[in-house]
Amino acid sequence: MMLTVAIVGRPNVGKSTLFNRLAGRKIAIVDDIPGVTRDRKEAPGRLGDLDLKLIDTAGFEDVTDASLEARMRRQTEVAISEADVCVFVYDARTGITAVDEIFAQVLRKSGKPVVVAANKCEGKRGDEGLMEAWRLGLGDPAPISAEHGEGMADLYEGIRQAADKLEAQRLKDGGALALDAEVEAEEPFDPDAEAPPEDPTKPVRIAFVGRPNAGKSTLVNGILDDERFVTGPEAGITRDSVTVAWNWAGREIRLVDTAGLRKRAKVQEKLERLSTMETTHSIRFADVVVLVMDPTEAFERQDMQIANLCLREGRGLVCVVTKWDTVEKPSEMRKLMEEKLEDELPHARGVPLVTVSGVTRRNLDKLMDACLKVHKDWSARIKTRDLNDWLLYVTQKHPPPAPDGKRIKPRYMAQMKTRPPTFVLIASRADDMPETYKRYLINEMRQAFDLPGVPIRLVMKANKNPFADKED
Repeated sequence: MMLTVAIVGRPNVGKSTLFNRLAGRKIAIVDDIPGVTRDRKEAPGRLGDLDLKLIDTAGFEDVTDASLEARMRRQTEVAISEADVCVFVYDARTGITAVDEIFAQVLRKSGKPVVVAANKCEGKRGDEGLMEAWRLGLGDPAPISAEHGEGMADLYEGIRQAADKLEAQRLKDGGALALDAEVEAEEPFDPDAEAPPEDPTKPVRIAFVGRPNAGKSTLVNGILDDERFVTGPEAGITRDSVTVAWNWAGREIRLVDTAGLRKRAKVQEKLERLSTMETTHSIRFADVVVLVMDPTEAFERQDMQIANLCLREGRGLVCVVTKWDTVEKPSEMRKLMEEKLEDELPHARGVPLVTVSGVTRRNLDKLMDACLKVHKDWSARIKTRDLNDWLLYVTQKHPPPAPDGKRIKPRYMAQMKTRPPTFVLIASRADDMPETYKRYLINEMRQAFDLPGVPIRLVMKANKNPFADKED
């Protein structure tokens, strides 16, 4: 039985550090700058013999207006409502602040069991702040150091007691404790890791990427029909890549919202570099990447660099122009977008282009249909006989070139793997095959086997000379 635990508190008290500690991996971005976390992030964790569903939250601010901080506060309130137990983290070195006291009142009104964690208690610097916790009226504090892993036994005891009280209340009421049993875990980031092995039973993983303020989080909220992510007119609101489990037409889906990608020269701050690395990691481990673009700036150089990154990584690609409800002449704009797509991505002909609105939820069903079609093509396997019949036809229609007067002769073709479709072509003088002819073969293959927009890899190999190893 899994216990849902929300880690809450004001900004920069170490919530994400504790989240990573209990999850056993570095999932949430951690930095000394306050307010790094903005969206709820979930992962499975374990403390002793307790299986936990962890929810990392944004720092609590005492504001209720239309500001970004107020939107982040609403995300924290949702996490509290979903949790079985709340771990209230405060900075023992700073002591209890006025915001901590206000947040303690919010937690008491929620009626949820609360475990107080006095973080940064390593050494003696946090002793005075530890004593201040009793005035919150939330029980004995657990002195911990999330960064160094100290005090986890005290934290375990507090959560264990809360879990026992919940179980006793469940038995008293004769009902069932609603605990979620499945959480989508983020893969730990490793820049040198290979792509994950193929698994036909794995849910389809769809990553939404693009430049800052293109409307990615609004679009994912529209798909989920829920205000799951913090949105607003400010650029760069999303910092972590956050995965949400979802179901579409009976198919298990994992939607990944990511931070915006700017030009490398403009990425200066450490925090933004971490966000960029996480987004790149999400692209690498996605099945399908949705490139989200603003209609006023679509298909500019940065968008094409992102698209080419996705294709180089072998991911399925869907181009989306969002905020379509703001376009004045949609038919003319649609035609212009199609022309730009064809001009900018000639090496990936047939990439789907979908115009949507996350606010009005326009064409979101078409977007999901396009994603699943791309995933199906991305996983396609072609029979060897069909490949070689096709190879004979296309090489007769347009024979390979003859560098230095010696013609290249294709002999045999087979599919090596899927996701993305990868083929090997055995030919004489394979090393001399020009890139232009390879592109010809790939484009003909797209058309013949209905693989529009899917990255196709073609590996050339020379046919073995049976006399090469024989002595004269």
